[in-house]
Order: sequence, then structure tokens, then C-alpha cells
Amino acid sequence: MIDKNLILKQINDAKTTEELESVKVSILGKNGVLTTALKELGKMSNEERKTVGAELNVIKEEILRLMEEKKSSLEMAEINAKLESEKIDITLTKQEPHNGYVHPLSKVKEELAQIFASLGFKVENGPDIEDDFHNFTALNVPSFHPARSMQDTFFVDGGNLLRTQTSSVQIRSMEKTGVPIKVITMGRVYRSDWDATHTPMFHQIEGLYIDKNITMAHLKGCLLDFLKIFFETDEVPIQFRPSYFPFTEPSAEMDIRCTIENGELKIGANGKRWLEILGCGMVHPNVLKAVGVNPDEYQGFAFGMGIERLTMLKYGISDMRKCFETDTRWLSHYGFEANDIPNIITGLSRK
Repeated sequence: MIDKNLILKQINDAKTTEELESVKVSILGKNGVLTTALKELGKMSNEERKTVGAELNVIKEEILRLMEEKKSSLEMAEINAKLESEKIDITLTKQEPHNGYVHPLSKVKEELAQIFASLGFKVENGPDIEDDFHNFTALNVPSFHPARSMQDTFFVDGGNLLRTQTSSVQIRSMEKTGVPIKVITMGRVYRSDWDATHTPMFHQIEGLYIDKNITMAHLKGCLLDFLKIFFETDEVPIQFRPSYFPFTEPSAEMDIRCTIENGELKIGANGKRWLEILGCGMVHPNVLKAVGVNPDEYQGFAFGMGIERLTMLKYGISDMRKCFETDTRWLSHYGFEANDIPNIITGLSRK
């Protein structure tokens, strides 16, 4: 007969679940004391077998119940010990919330839309992925032009490309509404370039005004009004230099007289240098023909400039690449509060 009290003492004395498992094997395992005792039943008479078998079953049930209770107790103790040794102190010092800032590019785009809306322009948008016709052919860009090469343009499957200029939206706008038309387009454009003043993705704004009897004088007046509002000064010395663009004829680049010192741009007649700020010209007759407009009846002007360049000039940003990095220190310096709203009276000067 087995010693019940000894077995129960072994169960109670187990300190870990591993020790309890060893005790269980010694009792109920293949060669355990209880298993061995049960095997001996076959050697007994029927009367003995009934009596001893009943006693062993009672002992077995008590052992299993006690083992289950002991196992639950040991597991809970082990969990509590682990929680105590591996606990994390969540009573950290309170961190003050940081103010968020609106990116200067976003605010400048809002300001540009405000300014040109006051000059009678309507904002139009178009797709970033363009076809060859709208990005090149309709804009009078010949097949041999270097802008079509892999070095400047990102081509995608199906013969399409990432637009290299927002001028493609001007073509789509004329196809959609016809003429007369007076629109500006703003959006991302893509070119294979990367340095302090060029990035593979940047933002452009382009304007288009087509009507009867439009001249270079209208173009000059429009751009001069824009610069006065944007740079918040009544004195904006400008000059036009002859240039070449496939989609305008005559074409020009416009410069402003300024001084750049310590990262600050100061515009005025006493400036020490001329700074190129945009390209412009009268829309080429071939562009008008591409969208079914009679160039003998309608004329117009177009202009385009980089929004990053305008932002850099106005706020003294020396490296365009910083505009696309995730440095919160840079954004807190150049960014705007959410309630800084641009308008054509006060512009968008930083406080």
C-alpha cells in the first residue's frame, strides 16, 4: 500500500511548477508509485481488488485535485514574481506638447492662389502622370529636344511620364473650356535633378491668359502687380531678357533687382544684382493650333515659376532640399501658425 501522507507532503513541498511536474511523474508516471500500485491489483483476489482499487481511486482523485490547486497557486506566484521583476515605470516626467506648424510651401501656395484670384485668374488642376502629347507635343517641344531624354524626364510604363511642367494643365484647360481663358495651375512636377537649388520633385505655378488683343504689356503689368503683392513692396525694379522656350514666342526671363545678405533678400533699386525669377512670353501659335484655337484671332501670354524658389527668396531659405526633410526644428523656424491667413493687403510675412 502506498503512503498517502508522504505523497501529499511532496506535493505541498513543491516550490516551482518544474518541481511539481517531477512529483507528478514520480507518482503518476509510467513507473510511479500509484501506477505501480494499480498494476498490483491484477494479482489480488476479486474481493481484495474491489476494496484496494476503490481506495486507490480515492487517493488518485485527491492527488489530482491537490496537484491542480498547487499548480494554479505556483503559476500565479511565478507570474507575480515576473511582474515584480520586469515591471515598467510609467510615471515618466510629463512632456509639454509641441505646437504644430504649417509648411511654408503650403502657405505660399495659398498666398499665390489669393493673389492671382484677385487678378482674375482661375485655379486649374491636372494629373501628375501625363502623356507625351500634353507634356511635350502640344507645347511645341520637338522630338529632338533634350527635355525628352531619359536624363531629365521620368518615364513610366505605357509610354506615359511624370509631368515635367504644369504647362500640360494649360493644354487640358484649353481643350476643356476653349478660349478666352485665364487660369493658373499649381502642382508637383518631376525632373531628374538633385542639388541645393534643384530636387527631383518640386512645385510650379504657371499662368495662362488667352484672349483677343493681348500683348506683352499685359504680361508685364500682371507680373509686376504680382511681385508687388508677394514681396510686399511698391518698388520692384524688374527687367526682361530675351530667352527661348518652345511654347512661347517671343520668350523672356524676368529679373528683379535685389541684394542678398545674410540669407535675407532685399528688393529695391539700390540692389547690387539682378536675380532671375521666372520665365514668360507670348504663347506660340503652334500651341494654340494644337488645341484648335486660331492664332490669327487669339493671342495670349504664359509664365511659369518654381514655388520653392519663390519661398526661398522670400524667407531666406538657402537649400531647397530642406523643404522635403522631416526636421521639426527647420519647420518650427520657417513654418506658420495654423491661423496665419494670407491676403493681398498684408501678404504673408512671418512674425
